[in-house]
Amino acid sequence: MALEMKAEMTCSLGVTDMDASIGWYEKVMGCKPLYRMDDMGWCELATPMPGVNIGLSEVEAVPQGGGATNVFEVADIAAAKAHLDSHGVRQDGDIQHVPGMVRLLSFYDPDGNCFMFSESEMSN
Repeated sequence: MALEMKAEMTCSLGVTDMDASIGWYEKVMGCKPLYRMDDMGWCELATPMPGVNIGLSEVEAVPQGGGATNVFEVADIAAAKAHLDSHGVRQDGDIQHVPGMVRLLSFYDPDGNCFMFSESEMSN
């Protein structure tokens, strides 16, 4: 029997301050709250990408290092970097370039969860 996947994915992340994190994801990532369950310390936000959500789980401490890096494709990585800069978002260096393939930029949410923006140079 083949695995049948549906057209939705939730990226689950630990955060230490639910209210502050929701505000950051709304302001910086353009997310919209779907629902919040305070008794479970959980909420989900829809990203601007159809079918891709971010789930936030409130925890005492967010472990640093390792884990998955969620990569979001953008139309213009320089504009995306300027957007991050305007919000004071910590980044891991400059835009990286793999000629003829992709441009990449790593950045972090307030709890140190790593994300990446990508801009493809490959024709479809």
